[in-house]
Amino acid sequence: MNAASRRRLAVVAPEATSQRARAYQGFTQQILEGGIKPGQFVSQRELMTLLDMPLGAVREMIPRLEAAGLVKTVPQRGLQIAHVDLKLVRNAFQLRAMIEREAVRHFAAVVTAEELAALTAAHQDIIDRASTGRADAALLDDAQAVDWGLHDRMVDALGNEILSEIYRVNSLRIRLIRLEQAVITPARLIPAMQEHLAFVAALARRDAEAAVRLLDAHMDSALQHALTGPGAVSLPAFVPPNNTPRRRTR
Repeated sequence: MNAASRRRLAVVAPEATSQRARAYQGFTQQILEGGIKPGQFVSQRELMTLLDMPLGAVREMIPRLEAAGLVKTVPQRGLQIAHVDLKLVRNAFQLRAMIEREAVRHFAAVVTAEELAALTAAHQDIIDRASTGRADAALLDDAQAVDWGLHDRMVDALGNEILSEIYRVNSLRIRLIRLEQAVITPARLIPAMQEHLAFVAALARRDAEAAVRLLDAHMDSALQHALTGPGAVSLPAFVPPNNTPRRRTR
């Protein structure tokens, strides 16, 4: 590559990368806001309109979405957003548990008292607002932000950018799963915040093992809601894998 080509790349590449990144961010925001639904078919040109991005940026974004399992290309139909089924639910929640358990043990050791106080105050504010009996859309959105904000913060505290990116992508899968049900409903709002407060209290005591147990219970509650809540996928009985070594046949 000659000097002139390198200069051109130095000028063009950052802009192209920026547009591709903005297109991906716009796509993830559409998932978070429910603008893109599980199993939905969408064309590249529809994505252009939805994301307000040029066709080139949309096309460059698609391989990243396919690699993450968020979309797949269906001949003659276009792009299909990941469909929620038992396999997706089980895999996404298993990955979440593996990452968050490690994150919790680390977070219990490094989180400051000031941050824990801020987390407690944010959760208590949601509970106080919900206790008035008016769980409007703004309150539910704020509760969702507080909920996921705590989980994201713990993972980011590990200081591992690769792990944080894996977790972020998996969070999108889980949010797609929850679009099939409700994310945080008025009935679940106060219990979910109370679960978090008990968890934050364990962190304040620096009791990592208690925090892990509470986290497991919290995630199990979320998983059961995904499996049995309104709109849940039809599930066959789960048969654990047989780990008994097979005999070699001669």
